[in-house]
Amino acid sequence: MTSPAASGQALLAQVLRGGEVESSHSGAVAVVDARGRLLHHTGDPHGLTFTRSTLKPFQAMPFVHAGGLERFGYTEAEAALLCASHFGEGKHVQAAQRMLSQAGCGEHHLQCGCHEPLHFGIEGKRPHAGEVFSQLHNNCSGKHAGFLAWCMLHGQPLDSYLDPSHPLQVAVRGSAAHFAGLAEADLRAGIDGCSAPNYAMPLASLALAYARLAQDDPDPAYGEAPRRLFAAMTSHPDMVSGNGRSDLAFMRTAPGDWVAKAGAEGVQALGIRSAGLGIAIKIADGNARALAVVMVDVLRQLGLLSKVEGTPLEAWARPEIRNLRGLPTGAIMPAVQLMKA
Repeated sequence: MTSPAASGQALLAQVLRGGEVESSHSGAVAVVDARGRLLHHTGDPHGLTFTRSTLKPFQAMPFVHAGGLERFGYTEAEAALLCASHFGEGKHVQAAQRMLSQAGCGEHHLQCGCHEPLHFGIEGKRPHAGEVFSQLHNNCSGKHAGFLAWCMLHGQPLDSYLDPSHPLQVAVRGSAAHFAGLAEADLRAGIDGCSAPNYAMPLASLALAYARLAQDDPDPAYGEAPRRLFAAMTSHPDMVSGNGRSDLAFMRTAPGDWVAKAGAEGVQALGIRSAGLGIAIKIADGNARALAVVMVDVLRQLGLLSKVEGTPLEAWARPEIRNLRGLPTGAIMPAVQLMKA
């Protein structure tokens, strides 16, 4: 596997100001089917890519497969929160708290750290003076609640649940490798922003994982777990994401068909059940502002999105850039040239 920094990258998007190109974003796109065949690409589809939060459904897979949802009485919306980079809204925090309580755990068991809820940055609001946040507001708290629940389900220690050698993380690594069609030894390990182990893999392998997540047939190793997580994410995209975010817009544009998950440092994955496809994008400079623009154009070129007008993706196709007075100063435009493999 090659590093994105060392591999060929293609122009994916341009930022215009006054009709001139001010900045540009390069990277790679991979489109594969559920058998792992590369169908379309631009840039290097085999470049090594850290999955970041796109890994979350596969981190939740061992828990769901082991009957964790039933054991602790988790709802479908809470199953979606297992896979979320949520906004830290009240419904997200309350669901994470209930998930912990149902498993016999508390906020103090979490090891994801605390940050200001994401909805403040998107909505332009600021916290009230003296407002206090906890680890429940961390956008990964649902995933970590699921981690702790797995430990309770299997009688494993809680204090070391993020150690790569912990049985939980061994199970997660096996899940990631299985859905990506790789040997576990081919995964490259790192630590995510929430302190959980994370893995890098070829971009096309990430696309394959999402093609398999979107399949309607039981998985040979994980049975109904992928279908259940697909159903949870697509039925409750507001729990996976938040208002004003692109994952919500993708899943609401094709309800029950597209499962979408973005990750830090410019990573986006999308699984399409009706087409049997997985798509993965990596923006080389890690800037997420180009992600949705590129994905919308890839969907258009594949013939999967005939128009964006009147859909939740309309604002994401060619977003305007405005200054502090609200004056339009430019736009982000796609520059993808998708090629057949």
